[in-house]
Amino acid sequence: MGDTRLIDEPKVRITSGTSIVGVVSCVPEINVGNDYFLDRFSSEEISDVSKMTGVQSRRRAPNGVRTEDLCFAAANTLLDKLGWERSSVDAIIFMSQTPSHVLPATACKLQSQLELSSSCIAFDVNLGCSAYPYGVWLCSSLINGESLKRVLLLVGDTISSISDPNDRATAMLFGDAGTATAIEYTDSSSESVFVLGSDGSGAANLIVPNSPIYGNVSLDTRLKERDMDKLYMDGGAIFNFTLKRVPALVNSLLTAANGSLDEFDGFLFHQANKFMLNHLCKKSRLPLDKVPMNIEEFGNTSSASIPLLMTTRMQSELSQRRNHIAMFGFGVGYSWGAASVDIGPLKCVETIEL
Repeated sequence: MGDTRLIDEPKVRITSGTSIVGVVSCVPEINVGNDYFLDRFSSEEISDVSKMTGVQSRRRAPNGVRTEDLCFAAANTLLDKLGWERSSVDAIIFMSQTPSHVLPATACKLQSQLELSSSCIAFDVNLGCSAYPYGVWLCSSLINGESLKRVLLLVGDTISSISDPNDRATAMLFGDAGTATAIEYTDSSSESVFVLGSDGSGAANLIVPNSPIYGNVSLDTRLKERDMDKLYMDGGAIFNFTLKRVPALVNSLLTAANGSLDEFDGFLFHQANKFMLNHLCKKSRLPLDKVPMNIEEFGNTSSASIPLLMTTRMQSELSQRRNHIAMFGFGVGYSWGAASVDIGPLKCVETIEL
């Protein structure tokens, strides 16, 4: 089997012996354009938000459609397209901040819905913007350390369900999506490099204040007269965190991977905000032609944004040849994760609607 090890700097991790063999994204068929918000915000307000974020449209899950449903549809399609026997899946990991329930774990429900073996490991991980790099590392580590062969990584969010429709900072920014990634053991893969970290001192800057168990435990004066069951975002604090952390994250990954910019086929960023992404690319001196974006069409899809980029903006490349990819997730937590991985040619890489 492959190996997982720490190297000189503790935050850098290397895995080998695993490959991503397929990715499917599922988005709701309901497409919401900016005009939808004219009953709440002025045209000038909408224009200002759109110029800053870049969002022109986003997919919204209708009532009754959950992250679980989007991820199930993506996983079901992926398993069928790959021809994987359901009994061959050793683990299923569901990563989201909009699960179906506080308990049970959504992964356990999906194990049953997908008719996977009762010996299949199933658990949830509560992460948002950084979830995909973390998830790829976690799946690779499980395969390395637990002698697993095949793992399903399901990553997605329906942030529209927790967004305040009267808060222009969040109502127009987020879109919904669910994804499924198939990762399996291989003895011929190249090494993957990961840089992961967190700083919980910024937790209150992107938060749903109410706890379903403890109620409102926040004393934050910024939340006065807000709906405590809805998402609160301090945009300025998030922007400052991103500008401070992400260029350093890019540099750390490139240094750890011993790679130059020319060696990478794509730099996939969490689709947080178009203005922010353009600034990050300029500051990190990344070639814009290698930085795909889809925030204009899908909005900020939280944990799903990186795999959704793969199935929308890099589908052709990933299906035809091997690509050296750098991916960067950052935000809520605060949490950040980066990965340098070789991906492709994939047997299945597509976007479906539900």
